[in-house]
Amino acid sequence: MLLKSFSVKQEWVDYNNHMNMAYYVLIFDQALEVALEKFKMGESAAKDLNRSTMVVETNTKYLREVKQGEEIDIHMTYFDHDKKRLHIKMEMIEKSEKKISANIEWISLYIDLNQRKVTEFEEEKLKLMDKFIEDNKTKFVSNDLLFSSKLKK
Repeated sequence: MLLKSFSVKQEWVDYNNHMNMAYYVLIFDQALEVALEKFKMGESAAKDLNRSTMVVETNTKYLREVKQGEEIDIHMTYFDHDKKRLHIKMEMIEKSEKKISANIEWISLYIDLNQRKVTEFEEEKLKLMDKFIEDNKTKFVSNDLLFSSKLKK
């Protein structure tokens, strides 16, 4: 599922003439915000409900160089959850050659920002996520996942 597209900016490129590793993660994070808003747990939930997600573990693979001006798409290739955690995997696809440049897998916790503690998803959010999974599960790729055992189902 396409989340967001980007054009690599000059300020993202380092002295090796390719995108600096920190910007890969930044781009994945910005793309994920699209999905989080659909699940009502993105920036608006943090501001309005004092509930948000926080990443606790990641695995990033840098597979191809990405250079200034290149167009890239971020696709969510896997999504699952339990009562308190999100499990996500995304790929960065270079548009012109349709090749994977990087991927990231992560686990996020759902946080009550008032107490700064992990909390359970509200029923509405569970329904939104479950519907998303049902609608997209045939497109998900579950091979090579590192964090499947982190969910408490």
